Amino acid sequence: MGTGGRRGTRSGKGTEGAATVASPCLYRCIECNREAQELYRDYSHGVLKITICKSCQKPVDKYIEYDPVIILINAILCKAQAYRHILFNTKINIHGKLCMFCLLCEAYLRWWQLQDSSQNTAPDDLIRYAKEWDFYRMFVIASFEQAAFFAGIFAFLWVELPMTTKKKPNFVLLLKALLLSSYGKLLLIPAVIWEHDYTPLCLRLIKVFVLTSNFQAIRVTLNTNRRLSLLAVLSGLLLESIMVYFFQRMEWDVGSDCAVYKSQDF
Repeated sequence: MGTGGRRGTRSGKGTEGAATVASPCLYRCIECNREAQELYRDYSHGVLKITICKSCQKPVDKYIEYDPVIILINAILCKAQAYRHILFNTKINIHGKLCMFCLLCEAYLRWWQLQDSSQNTAPDDLIRYAKEWDFYRMFVIASFEQAAFFAGIFAFLWVELPMTTKKKPNFVLLLKALLLSSYGKLLLIPAVIWEHDYTPLCLRLIKVFVLTSNFQAIRVTLNTNRRLSLLAVLSGLLLESIMVYFFQRMEWDVGSDCAVYKSQDF
């Protein structure tokens, strides 16, 4: 792709909908993270000219011409440019639905582990109601643990960032970024469906991938260094572990990634 040259594309290609007139700085350069007023200019007959960043002299957002599959692959590879494109230069409003679906996946996994390890000789009706209650319980526990993880990150950044920056972090944008970057939890379902001897290892690898995505989301959203982002993730993980310990003290079988797995035959 040329740096700012005209390219003949369909006018509907860029789903980001950048305006062709001067507007508030609503976008970000995916290379240097500087603010930009537009991503491209739409000339007659659908000919687009990609805007060049005044700071780094590179296209503000090269991904507006990329196929969504390519963007997704770059996001899976945790590339900062792809994260900036998704978080700043697109209009995605699936944070709530994605969070709910991820929690359902995690609750199902924990419920499946619980049922797999339990032996119940009660009547069928009691078993059915008990299993349903167990699923709801796992969903509530997973929700509390995720809330604790986010609270730990926010608390650390609230204390640490004002020491290095002049303004408070945008926690609303950060929350959306963390919810989107938790999409790796969707891999929990295939890990259960294709169960094998290495399922516990797969679950831990999924956990590491989700934490890595959260780390990159914090770094990109707040434009912080790697050390601060890593400490924020560790703070969230610490508070989540405390929540898991609290549930274990209540003798609830939480089945969390932060808890020690019981030996089970998967």
